[in-house]
Amino acid sequence: MAEVTRNIGLSLGADICWPLCFEAIVKDLNLTIPVDGDTVRFAVERVMIEPFDLRQRCKYDLVVDRLTHWYHTSREWIKKSILMDDLYVFNNPWSVQANEKHTSYCAMMRLGMRIPDTWMIPPKTYEPNPDLKLTLSRHAKLFDVSLLGKTLGWPMFMKPYDGGGWRGVTKVDDAQAMWKAYDESGKSVMHVQQAVHGFDRFVRCIGFGPQTHCVLYDPSAPLHERYTTEQNFISKEEEQHLRKITLTINAFFDWEFNSCEALRKDGLWYPIDYANPCPDSQVTSLHWHFPWLVKAYVRWTIFCAATKRKMRKNQDWAPFIAIADTDLPFEEKLDRYAKIADDRFETDRFEEFCAKHLSHLDEVAWSFFGTAPAKEAIRQKVTALFPAHEIDKFTEHFWHRIQQWRQAEEATVKAKLG
Repeated sequence: MAEVTRNIGLSLGADICWPLCFEAIVKDLNLTIPVDGDTVRFAVERVMIEPFDLRQRCKYDLVVDRLTHWYHTSREWIKKSILMDDLYVFNNPWSVQANEKHTSYCAMMRLGMRIPDTWMIPPKTYEPNPDLKLTLSRHAKLFDVSLLGKTLGWPMFMKPYDGGGWRGVTKVDDAQAMWKAYDESGKSVMHVQQAVHGFDRFVRCIGFGPQTHCVLYDPSAPLHERYTTEQNFISKEEEQHLRKITLTINAFFDWEFNSCEALRKDGLWYPIDYANPCPDSQVTSLHWHFPWLVKAYVRWTIFCAATKRKMRKNQDWAPFIAIADTDLPFEEKLDRYAKIADDRFETDRFEEFCAKHLSHLDEVAWSFFGTAPAKEAIRQKVTALFPAHEIDKFTEHFWHRIQQWRQAEEATVKAKLG
């Protein structure tokens, strides 16, 4: 029996709080896991940005990627390492690069989900190009963007076809507002999407591997209060429905980490925004829900690294499309989509692994989130985002939310300890 170290790299952008917590909890877990006759340990390291030789060996077994959806040097290093060294990465960089919101809308419409009617419109302005004038003069039709109001109804939403983080999202109430939003969109290619009027629930379902977590979401609140702390706001059946939708989307696009926003109207769920393969992971947004997310990071990362899970380099949409083309009711189709997702995420194997090797994670995380290093991680993130005179106030605000979570979890943790 040999001692083997699995090297985990964190490819980070503006992330501050969750990596500090992740690193501390993995250290506190002090894992030694028997795998195929070996004893596996784990080392966590931040991935640095530097020049690289395309034949240079990658030292990591797994990389958690929070950067390459916008930073190209790191993306190309990751793609090289996957191809040449069998590096395991989430999320799949080719999928993130190729599949934006537009593709995700089309794909889930194809699978029969209740996606609001959506149009794409040409950009308002363009980068200078020698062929542009000739192309537009010969082939572009003049159009009145405000006429979409007659088709989709007012109000509606205008947003970039590849957007993220609420970038460029505008609620337009009438023709004048539509023209103003279009004029301000500049060179961006935009979607115009029908509003779901009369919804009574706005839920964000976070998916990480086979793990999901539903949050009642309030888009009208300040950013730090949009994730509410409400509990039991949907039924268990509805929670399962949203789990199936989220895992279907993630398995379809090979996004192991993503979030799905959906609205409930008249008892039916309408997914509206679910191409978020690098979703918010910050305590300043998630507060109460932040410990769940950090634990989800730990579970999926350790499982994939320990078991040397093989990365799916190529997407395979055919099994989903075959189900979509049947005459089955949508709920039966969704059950079959979710079965594919559970198979691809190895849900049963994952749950067995966690029960056997990570049963003490809840206790370790619960204890950690009551420590000074946990509070310091919160403070560092608050310092990066808030003005100096608000740092103490909001550090205490988010710390209090985490302690409320600990109080709610205390009984469960102590029951596990016997």
